[in-house]
Amino acid sequence: MRDGLAVDKWLLLAVAALLAVGVTMVLSTSYLYSQERFADGTYFFRKQLLAIGAGLTALVVCSVLPSTIYRRLTYPLLGLTLLVLILVLIPGIGVARGGARRWLMLPGFAFQPAELAKLAIVLYLAHSIARKGDRIKTFSLGVLPHLLIGGIFAAALLLEPDFGTGLILAALLYLMLFVGGARVSHLMATALLALPLLAYAMLTAEYRLRRLLTFVDPWRDASNSGFQVVQSLIAFGSGQLWGRGLGESRQKLFYLPEAHTDFVFSVVGEELGLLGAWAILFLFGVIIWRGVRLTSRIEEPFEQYLAFGLTVVLGLQGLIHMGVVMGLMPTKGLVLPFISYGGSAMVVNLMEAGILLGLSRRRV
Repeated sequence: MRDGLAVDKWLLLAVAALLAVGVTMVLSTSYLYSQERFADGTYFFRKQLLAIGAGLTALVVCSVLPSTIYRRLTYPLLGLTLLVLILVLIPGIGVARGGARRWLMLPGFAFQPAELAKLAIVLYLAHSIARKGDRIKTFSLGVLPHLLIGGIFAAALLLEPDFGTGLILAALLYLMLFVGGARVSHLMATALLALPLLAYAMLTAEYRLRRLLTFVDPWRDASNSGFQVVQSLIAFGSGQLWGRGLGESRQKLFYLPEAHTDFVFSVVGEELGLLGAWAILFLFGVIIWRGVRLTSRIEEPFEQYLAFGLTVVLGLQGLIHMGVVMGLMPTKGLVLPFISYGGSAMVVNLMEAGILLGLSRRRV
């Protein structure tokens, strides 16, 4: 019985540690903002606790389900996710915030379908690549169908607009096809053909072009387009090695926009210092390490690709978030898994962790 319930303890401890840091940072970063907006300093904190409770329940359930259940759910989940991605674009159904229409208002909370899309695409790619076997080397059967499905989802995300999640899905698609045995020549050729579309998407949207120029030199317009990145860098600089101390951030006092979501890692750097930032990076490194190690130990193709895809999603999103707030990448609205405020992201991230933990049984 103990052998059957044994899971990867390193992976479990890394997720638990990130959750503990996340709960603390959400309270620290959102207290004054929620006090100002809702006259309740613990408003976001309490909502995050509810999301974590729901997510942990989902984690336990996902960790005990057999992989055959996930294979059966692949296409129903893929279709349902595409449907809600379309529904969110319809005025009156989708909720617009900050110039983007990314949420569906459900009883008691707002749901972001883009988070579910990452899980749905991972399941689809794992199932499809495993089923095709050696046929993955042919372009018409092995590469083109996956590119079409990925392109449909990416187009729906761009219409919201959610450029960051679209890029994550594109990177996930190519990495999983590469690991699955697709010809490098096919992947390189399609990537080159997609570059003009990527350039068009970036250059035709004024705000994306502005973000790209700001990335090159954020100090050029530090009070306007470069404000977020500049304030983030100030936060890291003022944190130095040991940090100002928990709760002592100055940049979160309405200088750093979205401190509890898109720029939470900046406050980590300011309050916990370079050592705290390194600790977060180390914990994500543990998740990536254990995920890749698990992938190498699995023999069943679907489970192998599933473990790899989930590792890519969790690790890549974490690295992109940290790269953005440190000025290493253009600004994108991506949360830091397990740490940033956000109910949809928290529940889906914990589901992904639960599936990884379930796959790790008997392979630790």
